[in-house]
Amino acid sequence: MNATFDFSGRSILVTGASSGIGRATVEALRASGASVVAAARNGNELARLAEQTGCEPLRLDVADEAAIDAALASLEPFDGLVNCAGTALLERALDTTAASFDRVMAVNARGAVLVAKHVARGMLDAGRTGSIVNVSSQAALVALDDHLSYSASKAALDALTRALCIELGPHGIRVNSVNPTVTLTPMAVLAWSDPVKRDPALQAIPLRRFAESAEVAAPILFLLSDAASMISGVCLPIDGGYTAR
Repeated sequence: MNATFDFSGRSILVTGASSGIGRATVEALRASGASVVAAARNGNELARLAEQTGCEPLRLDVADEAAIDAALASLEPFDGLVNCAGTALLERALDTTAASFDRVMAVNARGAVLVAKHVARGMLDAGRTGSIVNVSSQAALVALDDHLSYSASKAALDALTRALCIELGPHGIRVNSVNPTVTLTPMAVLAWSDPVKRDPALQAIPLRRFAESAEVAAPILFLLSDAASMISGVCLPIDGGYTAR
């Protein structure tokens, strides 16, 4: 799937860039002319991505506030941000511990807002308008078995999207979320290979299939682009109709 947007002269930071949706977003942005800083923990995969796309790699753990401060303080202001770094620890509600809950929240919610804070401050200091897109999940919109911590973290991400929208909007900075269904990253292909697990999930999606990473990256590029210049505060399901039920 090719996104037909022109990001020439624009600089975008993408977290969680080493695989899946983040990687597909970096590839699409670079193909659309953007200058991209690709941030992730996996240095080897970042190096491969940089070689393939010409992006600038940045080793970063968004669960580490000090690392965020150090890494982003020296970077030039951005025109856009894609908060795609995330983690999933799936467990029954009755098995949830403080440590597991805090770990998921630290990456999926706290890390996103800390990165957004830095990027937004850079935009304001430079007098720039811009766009922030948070990669949430359908799990923020509906209840799923064994997803308590993950669902809570993604619902928090949607809430901070709305909060950032109203605070940054007067400065010309738009903030939106995308909420994809199961997306066929290599890890997800393995996780959903069992027909006993996969088939009921597919039956719940009106389009009867999971998403490809490029099918999530394309709406992200739309929300970053001038084509979405009056869209802010939206949580956009990319789920084949799953949440319409």
